[in-house]
Amino acid sequence: MSEATLSIVVFGTALILLLSGISIWSGLAAISLIYIVIYSPQMLQTVPHILFGSMDSFAMLSIPLFILMSAPLAVSQASKDLYEAMHRCAYKLPGGLGVSTMLAGGVFAALCGSSPATAAAIGGVGIPEMRNRGYSPSLACALVAHAGTFGILIPPSITMILYGVATETSIGKCFIAGVIPGILLVALSSLWIVIYFKMTKSRSPSSATATGVAQAATIIPAAPPVEHYTLKEQVDSLVKVTPLVLIIVGIMVSLYGGWATPSEAAGVGAVISFVVVMVIYRVYQIEVLAQMLTRSLNDSTMILMIMAAATLFGFVCSDLYVTQSLAELILALPLGKWGIMLFVNILLLILGCFIPPAAIILMTAPMLLPVIKGLGFDSVWFSVMMTVNLEIGLLTPPVGLNLYVVQGIAPDVPLSKVLWDLVPFFIIDVVCLVLLCAFPEMATWLPSKMIG
Repeated sequence: MSEATLSIVVFGTALILLLSGISIWSGLAAISLIYIVIYSPQMLQTVPHILFGSMDSFAMLSIPLFILMSAPLAVSQASKDLYEAMHRCAYKLPGGLGVSTMLAGGVFAALCGSSPATAAAIGGVGIPEMRNRGYSPSLACALVAHAGTFGILIPPSITMILYGVATETSIGKCFIAGVIPGILLVALSSLWIVIYFKMTKSRSPSSATATGVAQAATIIPAAPPVEHYTLKEQVDSLVKVTPLVLIIVGIMVSLYGGWATPSEAAGVGAVISFVVVMVIYRVYQIEVLAQMLTRSLNDSTMILMIMAAATLFGFVCSDLYVTQSLAELILALPLGKWGIMLFVNILLLILGCFIPPAAIILMTAPMLLPVIKGLGFDSVWFSVMMTVNLEIGLLTPPVGLNLYVVQGIAPDVPLSKVLWDLVPFFIIDVVCLVLLCAFPEMATWLPSKMIG
């Protein structure tokens, strides 16, 4: 069997095994062990060393620490206060509650690093509130699902950490590269909501009856509810979430200024997060703190097990020359530089429909990086391109994680209607990809100015 054929077989069987529904870590580990036994049985004794070596990294420490940082905020009233503060600032805009959802999603994403966690935190408050004010249930779910995707783009991002570790790219630079594209996505999404509400001639839908809300397929154009917040009320709500904003600013400044590594910034952020929740939100019950730690432990263990299995799979692919052969096959395609980039984007979009982002990054990033560098593209820039692609995958069935999060919050809303209301946001994501291709400096300018 030729190296090119073997590379297609190895990668294809891995995809088939993952699509079967088996857990990601066990699927990658199983396919790796199968090919080791068939082609290199002498490598079996090195498997424990490979698995241990994949975890023996200071950079990997940032994953459980960033997860630990978000856990106290997720179980407290922090997301509710954040959502209320954004609403009081944006309530005068057409579709102000929808804009507030985008802004709250962007800010919470900078505290969380996880897309489903962002959607769950914002959705628990936002979806009932929007439905009570007359938003169609499907639109409310679509807004929250899309706002949740900011969690893997706006730093700190778990997927960016995985990309950095898998490709040996600076995690700090990957973090900072997502800032401008993340702000752009929040701005374009908010702008679309304002335009849409102006087109429907409704500033903010009024409260509707439960029957009307359940049957609505689109926003109900109606008179806005009487709502007004004084300047003092707006300032008070912003002051309440100031500690959350300071955590974000502290992490970004320490990374941009070269004062701390991502792991160090995550450690300090986790401690401050616990202090804020215990002092401001009075969450200090032993059982609640134990719940936070257990949740963080479960999430961290899951991601690290996937990382270890993916490292083993990457080792096997390298030993069988799979990664290099696939890169050569892609580079040999008669499509030109941008044609190959379009092919890569389509590949990522298709994979995103079936496989979670973490698995896609760990499986494909090492394979695609030689292609990207061979075409003259920047690896930090590609981390943002890849992440925006994966954002779309979080909203597309059958493995659209954010869709299942919002369905858990609003089980009576059909996913087909939610998908229809997500179409404009799919377009916005594609526009962001096009802008990143036309103006790569959007992702590379800030990292190039980093100190240290």
